[in-house]
Amino acid sequence: MTVFEITKDKYDVILDLRYGSTDNFLNQQVYENSICYLHQDALKPFEKVVQLAAEQGCRLKIFDTFRPQAAQEKLWSICPDPMYVADPSKGSNHTRGVAIDLNLVDKNGNELDMGTPFDDFTPLSHHGADLPANVQANRYLLLGIMLTAGFELYSYEWWHYQLPNTNSYPLIKDCYGMMTK
Repeated sequence: MTVFEITKDKYDVILDLRYGSTDNFLNQQVYENSICYLHQDALKPFEKVVQLAAEQGCRLKIFDTFRPQAAQEKLWSICPDPMYVADPSKGSNHTRGVAIDLNLVDKNGNELDMGTPFDDFTPLSHHGADLPANVQANRYLLLGIMLTAGFELYSYEWWHYQLPNTNSYPLIKDCYGMMTK
């Protein structure tokens, strides 16, 4: 199996890999090395997302992609809620390298208002939440780009998208340079 590194230079994206810092719901660094990887099958849809976002005058801000199994276990130990964090014994779409957490940014690098921050585990983060029209428009823009490119939504998190049939992908071993603290 092959994974590909997503870099800001190659794809003109902003990398804000939250688990490589303390700016996350755990308030602690989870990844020792923040490297952005996607499974080979996610690369073409990802490239389409970059193109579609650019056509709308936006760029991507990526919060998370591939996640090592040890990191998934750490997240689960703190937030064992299967609505927001996958049970590591079943595997995660992130540990398969087929999920991406992201937002759109405008031409000035400002995130579009999605009504909640990334990793806000409340009903307001769900698709279809009752939010102002401008926030709904921003969410629909992201949703349209992601669906058009071939990703599926996760209904409880506006920022999370994944390839179809995620369970058909094996877990990726933690051997690609992204180690857990």
